[in-house]
Amino acid sequence: MGDDNWDDDYTSSAPVAVATMPSFGSKGRGIPAPVDDGWGDDTSYRGGGGGGRGGFSSSRPGRGGGGNRSGGDRGEDWSCSCGQSNFASRFKCFKCSEPKPGGGGGGGSNGYGGNSGGENWTCSCGVSNFASRFKCFKCYEPKPGGGGGASNGYGSRNGGGGGGDRGEDWTCSCGASNFASRFKCFKCSEPKPGGGSNGFSSGGGGGGDRGNSKPGDWMCSCGASNFAKRDACFKCSEPKPEGAGGGAPGGADGAPFDPAKPPLYIPKDVDQSEDNLFSSGIQTGINFSGWENVEVKVSGDNPPRPIESFESAGLREILVKNLKKSNYTKPTPIQKYAIPAGLEGRDLMGCAQTGSGKTAAFLIPIMHHLLESPGELVTGYCAQPEVIICAPTRELVMQIHEVACKYAYSSVLKICLHYGGASSMHFNRQLEKGCNILVATMGRLKDILDRGRISLASVRFVVLDEADRMLDMGFLGDIQHVMQHSTMPDVANRQTLMFSATFPETIQKVSGQFMKNYIFIAVGIIGGASTDVVQTILEVPKQQKKKKLLELLREKDEDGVIVFVSTIRNADFIACYLCETEIATTSIHGSRLQSQREQAIHDFKTKKMKVLVATAVASRGLDIKGIRHVINYDLPQEIDEYVHRIGRTGRVGNKGRATSFYDPDQDGAIAKDLVRILEQAGQPVPEFLKFGGGGGGYGRGGDAFGARDIRHDPDAAPVWGGSGATEPEESWD
Repeated sequence: MGDDNWDDDYTSSAPVAVATMPSFGSKGRGIPAPVDDGWGDDTSYRGGGGGGRGGFSSSRPGRGGGGNRSGGDRGEDWSCSCGQSNFASRFKCFKCSEPKPGGGGGGGSNGYGGNSGGENWTCSCGVSNFASRFKCFKCYEPKPGGGGGASNGYGSRNGGGGGGDRGEDWTCSCGASNFASRFKCFKCSEPKPGGGSNGFSSGGGGGGDRGNSKPGDWMCSCGASNFAKRDACFKCSEPKPEGAGGGAPGGADGAPFDPAKPPLYIPKDVDQSEDNLFSSGIQTGINFSGWENVEVKVSGDNPPRPIESFESAGLREILVKNLKKSNYTKPTPIQKYAIPAGLEGRDLMGCAQTGSGKTAAFLIPIMHHLLESPGELVTGYCAQPEVIICAPTRELVMQIHEVACKYAYSSVLKICLHYGGASSMHFNRQLEKGCNILVATMGRLKDILDRGRISLASVRFVVLDEADRMLDMGFLGDIQHVMQHSTMPDVANRQTLMFSATFPETIQKVSGQFMKNYIFIAVGIIGGASTDVVQTILEVPKQQKKKKLLELLREKDEDGVIVFVSTIRNADFIACYLCETEIATTSIHGSRLQSQREQAIHDFKTKKMKVLVATAVASRGLDIKGIRHVINYDLPQEIDEYVHRIGRTGRVGNKGRATSFYDPDQDGAIAKDLVRILEQAGQPVPEFLKFGGGGGGYGRGGDAFGARDIRHDPDAAPVWGGSGATEPEESWD
């Protein structure tokens, strides 16, 4: 989907360790050099520092072989303005990253290694770049005339020149022995006695381009060079492009670089410590006991009886313990009916208001089955998860993963994650270690399935969370592709569960093809807003919205405020405007990099930012602790989107507040639906709403939200025909 096209590249700011084959020469066996010891150029894509003391070249492409001082003199070490001493080969300070005065570094002066650096070049944007760069570090524009890299090396396939003598190894005060090239202890990081460099007496020549590359060799979009015989990149597994061939970054015929492609993001792993896992999440509020009186409709053949407590459900002891640590005292209405249905192996379609505990309703029975009858954990290139959980947005996928890790704490279950905007290689490495539960966006799931990184042969459970939105957003084709995949067990041999706050009739009809004899559960007023949220509708013309927003935020200097807007452009504009008025604000929308989106959520959760300005990407499923106020700066076009937005507050019995700006010139079509939502929740209805707008027609009102099992009336005409396209420019997956 969308931005998944570039997610498979894999880069990292950290140097990558490469196992080099030892070479042999007049002085015996070569010694592989440490990866980042300051005397070799570890930052370029090809070429690099010298090797050990023997032999003239390495048989591996782009890696300098050893030599007996064959690289020439290393040049003079240099001191940065921060006071740090650096080896001659470094073109920027290893401590503060300040560029080397006078331009790029590189290996030693001429010698068998050839020219070590090549000429620096200036981009059309005016920025000066080192010779080794094949794209501008500022604007990503490709280097004129082809990629960077130093010019011709000497060794086979143009590696770097020789390395020279190594000097004397040294012993740290902690007792660890270190190579001469190290300026600090590899074990305790204590600086080398006497300071600075004492590396090799003669540096190696710079690595060159692969001028001698074999015909047909090709370069992947991630920057990795591949042999002609490879059909997929050895580094990121991306398929070989049609017509690809020729040298590496230094050649003129490598794969073109896309300047619009953003840098790849490698997310941090979830902190699995007990303190972190169980400190997050929303606690039940003072109105939680009021849920006892909520009406529940259950239909289907022989539905199981509801449970009254987690202890009486017969769950595994470790699950009950983790639920207690999560401060779950008693099940919510959806959990009372969904958990026993899941434990009996029944397919399930569950509808309940936002913030009612639907995630736990499907995770608890699934984890119980996995712990009760564990399957074989398959490791290696092709993972075989037992559970597939899909959700429409990255943020919701990450949240489900975090909750799953909480419930599985101290168990043998392995839970993996896969979503767009971040490195596929990073997630694939986690999959290779074995996976019981895979939580993914649909785009990424289809991608790794097509690439053979997972097999569905072992799948026992399939979950679609916010299923109506996934089907509504055009994922039907992808869902069918996954459900009907050749490795997927058929409907009779898997358990399928679908959950959402709304299930219109049309969505129920589509979903039915993936399920067998399912149980339908509807809790409360489906499509209605929580009565724990105090809703206020204000008539505010477009020109006065900024002023009114500032008034509201200054009226109560509170944190935990989400401001929903309709467009990406407006999200950034409002965030900047609020920051200028000294209100700590961040934003989240589909055009931000994944790293920025995650940072925005983190800053908001930790209260570093008081206000989060968001588009519809944050309206579904996000369960953030301490959201006190939701402001609809722009009202949505569909009433169910409104319900999801204000459902970010007032969750699990807690009180919340929602304020919406109603512009009669733009929002008339939703007026009647707003009246119905307010009346259902027992909220006062403003006079201007009662006479506003002639559209709406109660939108997805009544049973159109899915409060009724359509199997009881299969000929019912669908009353919902909206497109549901909340944000045309939004990128969800």
